[in-house]
Amino acid sequence: MDSAITFRKETYLKLTFLGLNLADLGLTIFALSIGATELNPLMRTVVNIPYLLYLVKVAIPLFFAWLLPGKLLIPSIALLFFVIGWDIRELLLYFI
Repeated sequence: MDSAITFRKETYLKLTFLGLNLADLGLTIFALSIGATELNPLMRTVVNIPYLLYLVKVAIPLFFAWLLPGKLLIPSIALLFFVIGWDIRELLLYFI
């Protein structure tokens, strides 16, 4: 029974990690479409090349979610919650 619970928890963490990456991608694309600029200097060149953007925001996180145990994704999940919160805050300030 313990292995089934562990599997569910690992799957939940991995799906959360992937879902947050997709949410970040969606918010990034939306913000860029309304004229915002990417603040992250590493991502600034990536956002101009759609295939590279999808590679960085979808394919690489998918690879890490497949490769790593879920508990190692917890710091990344926390950081993604912060980033998405920041994105939503900035978008709300833009529209207010």
